[in-house]
Amino acid sequence: MTIHKKIASRAILALAAVTALGAATAQAAPIKACLITKTDSNPYFVTMRTGALAEAKKLGVDLKTYAGKYDGDNQSQVSAIETCIADGAKGILITPSDTQAIVPTVEKARKAGLLVIALDTALDPTNAADMTFATDNFEAGKLIGEWAKAKLGAKAKDAKIAMLDLSISHPTVDIDRDHGFLAGFGVPIKDPKTFDVPDPQIVGHAETGGSEEGGQKGMETLLARNPNINLVYAINEPAAFGAYQALKSVGKTKDVTIVAIDGSCSGVAGVKAGIIGADSQQYPLKMASMGIAAIVKFAKDGTKPAASAGKDFFNTGTQLITAHPVPGVTSISPAKGAKLCWGN
Repeated sequence: MTIHKKIASRAILALAAVTALGAATAQAAPIKACLITKTDSNPYFVTMRTGALAEAKKLGVDLKTYAGKYDGDNQSQVSAIETCIADGAKGILITPSDTQAIVPTVEKARKAGLLVIALDTALDPTNAADMTFATDNFEAGKLIGEWAKAKLGAKAKDAKIAMLDLSISHPTVDIDRDHGFLAGFGVPIKDPKTFDVPDPQIVGHAETGGSEEGGQKGMETLLARNPNINLVYAINEPAAFGAYQALKSVGKTKDVTIVAIDGSCSGVAGVKAGIIGADSQQYPLKMASMGIAAIVKFAKDGTKPAASAGKDFFNTGTQLITAHPVPGVTSISPAKGAKLCWGN
């Protein structure tokens, strides 16, 4: 072999080695993903973030997390999606604050090749995301509505209901839970797409932002409108606890039944203590871990997750927790709920 051939041969071997090293490095690079929640203060979304980060660590995913400044902060979520696209993420998990306004930005991400999964709250339309992992929010609302109707018995027909909702934009989770509760209580829903359901039993609606402070202010406003309220629907547990504080300040805690949706450990304790009459439990850790796993699978072979049979989303389940079970409504005890709860 001539000197030139030896040099050429060594150069080829060196190039092959560099190429192989580059390929191995590229293969070893972690999959990038993003989690975008409504806020980073609500215990529900804090739990979701914790679960997503744990699953990401387990599967070797480089997960970046973002959150709105408040419930309803669409612009922060828009900015987060754009950052994720620019960073080369393979997928985005999002709990949308404004289920309609965020759609154009979600479509931009999907066109860029990212998998977009809505968690907890479906987009409007639902198929604007590749998939939704969520509680069946209508069913969760229906369970507490059915329980409340049975618990009040003959008094149900004369109930004065306070509706403590989420936000003025009324995302899908707001509509589904409201309508589910009212349907379970026996109030007819004439138009599933319209948030407002006229009925003489409803004293009024108040937007709480899903916070305890918002729940207290909302309850105070509705009590001023009608001090005879005897049933409170709360979008979540923080709003329910806020309502309880408002009722406590006027000595009405024993006269009013509160129902809510969440199932956190503090919420289950509230059920046990009699603060919340019934609580539909949901499972944010399951949503988050499934979301991360779905992004990994998509990144590896392009497979997208499938919906539950007969639904346009994947149902992560719900169970009613109450210390006062009623005939005809399946429920579990606070003790069992405590074994399944999340957060503090």
